[in-house]
Amino acid sequence: MTPARFEPGDPVRVRPDEKPGHVRTPAYVRGKTGRIEGFLGAYKNPESLAYGGSGLPERPLYKVGFRQTDLWEEYAGSPDDVLYTDIYEHWLEPA
Repeated sequence: MTPARFEPGDPVRVRPDEKPGHVRTPAYVRGKTGRIEGFLGAYKNPESLAYGGSGLPERPLYKVGFRQTDLWEEYAGSPDDVLYTDIYEHWLEPA
């Protein structure tokens, strides 16, 4: 397994890639900046598994928090509201 590249508190940006097929990264967070909330472990890559691949090497998976006001242009809730989603490391870059 590749060691985890990010630690809790690190700001990260989700790659804005538009990949066809089975992708486990929601489109609404692509290109957005969030913060690492925690490391969840390493797992087989579901993007490979979906097409009969081995899913190897395992990929680090993180819980990432995004301010809702950064995701939704007309968000009317509290500026402190956060959405959390799990994102594999190969979709993340330092912000």
